[in-house]
Amino acid sequence: MNTDATGIAPRDEPAIGDDRVELPAEARVALAVRTAAESGLGRSSRADRGRLLVAIADAVEAHRDELVALAAEETHLSAARLGGELTRTSTQLRFFAGVIDEGSYLEATIDSPDASLLPPRPELRRMLRPLGVVGVFAASNFPFAFSVLGNDTASALAAGCPVVVKAHPGHPRLSRRITEVAHEALAAAGGPVGALQLVEGMEAGVALVQHPQVTAVGFTGSTRGGRALFDLAAARPAPIPFYGELGSLNPVVVTRAAVASEGGDAPGAAAIAAGLAGSFTRDGGQYCTKPGLVFVPEGSGIEQALAAVLGDAAPQRLLTDGIAAAFDRGSVELAERDDVELVFAGERAADVAAPVVVATSTAAFVAGREAFLEECFGPLTLLVRYADDAGLDGAIAALEGSLTASIHHAPGEDVTALAAMLEPVAGRLVFNGWPTGVAIAWGQHHGGGWPATTASVHTSVGATAIRRWLTPVAWQDAPAAVLPPELADGNPLGVPRREDGVLHHP
Repeated sequence: MNTDATGIAPRDEPAIGDDRVELPAEARVALAVRTAAESGLGRSSRADRGRLLVAIADAVEAHRDELVALAAEETHLSAARLGGELTRTSTQLRFFAGVIDEGSYLEATIDSPDASLLPPRPELRRMLRPLGVVGVFAASNFPFAFSVLGNDTASALAAGCPVVVKAHPGHPRLSRRITEVAHEALAAAGGPVGALQLVEGMEAGVALVQHPQVTAVGFTGSTRGGRALFDLAAARPAPIPFYGELGSLNPVVVTRAAVASEGGDAPGAAAIAAGLAGSFTRDGGQYCTKPGLVFVPEGSGIEQALAAVLGDAAPQRLLTDGIAAAFDRGSVELAERDDVELVFAGERAADVAAPVVVATSTAAFVAGREAFLEECFGPLTLLVRYADDAGLDGAIAALEGSLTASIHHAPGEDVTALAAMLEPVAGRLVFNGWPTGVAIAWGQHHGGGWPATTASVHTSVGATAIRRWLTPVAWQDAPAAVLPPELADGNPLGVPRREDGVLHHP
């Protein structure tokens, strides 16, 4: 998502429901965290939390027209795009209701006592429990799906963790209104309204990370902003996990065979160019999964085909003036390098961004990797021309972590070795497709090595996103009365459990 989620708002705003606008940021954060901590969400049942998530999803859908119109005013994104994103938001809320109903995320485990072992084994019952209050930093480029009620919030609430959201300054009115909608839904469903709180402003974001009752933080934004907050989280007297999604180039490799037989079984240069153009310019190139780096065979014809496709591409207004200025500056600096050739540039204007395509060689890419690996957030992609396998291998070896890596190949072509080289680079490998678009699914992984994320073993999309907000607890020789119902004898709630090493699915 890769925008500065710590940006300065015109003024600090109070948490929803708090009319004491003169309170300093630290006091407002303290109030929000205390309210969240006292909400009692962590003591609620999975069934109740699932019901509340569905109630919020229903409320968001009921206010669709109002919310989409408000988001369009603040973000300049199209109503069609925002409508689809709102649907995604309600879908992921319902998805996590299903995840906690199914129950395997708990990792419920029981070992019976066995005195014959050395050392003797006591009775052990183990499962995951909610951490506590979670801080969430909203993203600019997904005002619904990665904002107040986005993946981080949905998964944290599902886990039983109350949430304090730091709103993004790019859509403050939408953030306030959607929080109100969620509060109304929680109240109508008899749920704890205090379990979701909203704060605004850069100082509030810093105070949120440093508050001693905040147990973990989810962040979607720029590498610079995320690293600053990551360091704050680590420097606390009691450090906490900081799950940041930061910058990602999402490299794409096009094989020679993929473009060798235009009109045959291989995809061909024209089809690849058309797909790339649609992916890297989608919504102004403001996607965390935008393909910003594409390795192409020399003389492949992709460059010419790409320039032809982009000739009719309309410029787009970016999310904020700051993002637009950064894109303009970054794209110009890259295009003016001596080792770069400008392949295509749309007409520049003060308030819009037009597509930019630049190209370089593998040798120049490796030599200037520090500059070439810096993300340019917006409709720009860098083509790296390779003449042989050795040059391509060397360039791939210079890559940093990304959310995705893609391979375009011919049918039947063996790309096993290429996939093995890209596997350590990215959390999701895409074959003959484009990385924009992240499905909500049990098998999804949306993460990668630094600087894509701060914790590559975790995901911010998909069922296992809930794992970030949970911690294991083991009960040894515990009285039945103190055990969570998921660990009770007879498995009354019917959750998947591992008992004496054997996995049981009721």
